[in-house]
Amino acid sequence: MAKVNSAPLSVGSPLPPDPSQVARTVHTYLPPGLALREIQALAGDASNRRYYRLLLDGGPPHSVILMQLAHAEGFKQSEEAVSGVSKEIDELPFVNVLAHLEKADVPVPTLYYYDVEAGLLYLEDFGDVTLAEEVRTADPATTESRYKQAIDIVVRLQMDATTPADLGCVAFHRRFDVPLLMWEFDHFLEYGIVARRGKPMCADDWTAIRHEFERIADMLAGQPRVFVHRDYHSRNMMVDGDRLGVIDFQDALMGPATYDVASLLRDAYIELDESLVDDLVGYYLDQMAARRVVWANRAAFRRLFDFTSIQRNLKAAGRFVYIDRVKHNPKFLPDIPRVLGYVKRNLQKYPELETLRRHLTPYVPELQ
Repeated sequence: MAKVNSAPLSVGSPLPPDPSQVARTVHTYLPPGLALREIQALAGDASNRRYYRLLLDGGPPHSVILMQLAHAEGFKQSEEAVSGVSKEIDELPFVNVLAHLEKADVPVPTLYYYDVEAGLLYLEDFGDVTLAEEVRTADPATTESRYKQAIDIVVRLQMDATTPADLGCVAFHRRFDVPLLMWEFDHFLEYGIVARRGKPMCADDWTAIRHEFERIADMLAGQPRVFVHRDYHSRNMMVDGDRLGVIDFQDALMGPATYDVASLLRDAYIELDESLVDDLVGYYLDQMAARRVVWANRAAFRRLFDFTSIQRNLKAAGRFVYIDRVKHNPKFLPDIPRVLGYVKRNLQKYPELETLRRHLTPYVPELQ
């Protein structure tokens, strides 16, 4: 009988899967000749989902990733805030978006089987090495090459996964509009400032800051919308030999072209050299131009990229405090100074952001 090598359960997590049930599923629904040998618990993410590696005899595949939902009908509602028209969801967003991305030739994991009743998804194993882990010890040439790979995937998302629109994909019914962008800004104010400091803000500062946030939200929401992963960073890309595998795409929506690029290059977990960021922004624009999407004013794109980074990084800082205070998971707190460091540089870069910088800085030590 296969066994489960356990890891500590977090609050809200389900009990480990039944090995006998998993073994039957492997035998019945996965490729012929496979047998379960062992179940290994893997480190989780910020959600209440749990992950396991199934070691198999008789492969390939020799292993499969088992995603366990917090409860069988869970995951139909995004753990992130969403905005858009109403759409009846009759399948998991993960499964729904996965099918769309497969058609666009985006490197997402194969879904071998979804046990709906048990809330278990049997997925292709991309391995254990994230892009973040690889580039921490990689030479500059390897780092640049990998990030260009990641940019190539962004181009595929914005071109092949965007057009033609697939109204059967839930991402096309969700969007980064002003209400959603402002919800994320307010999430930062609530957790990144008020909860973190333990006391409220001055009303005059709060009003001035939200006014400036609304200007940024209007600017970003006014851009043409493309398919956006929404959490496209170095821990959501797996190094699988020569390729990069993309995971955690279930919150995809339509948004500005700068969003995934900013998420990747202004990463909470890996700080890239500024010259490399400049080169990679240029590489993205070159690749889009090769697909006949040309930004004639590259400085204007860079400004949008920087403003998108401010929004994305402030939201991340607030989210990390939220995960600590509400989900009792403090592991993201050390990343807050990095994302706020990006914000500080961008606030200093643009004179038009002086009002925001002046009212925000007293509440955020990392901006001083």
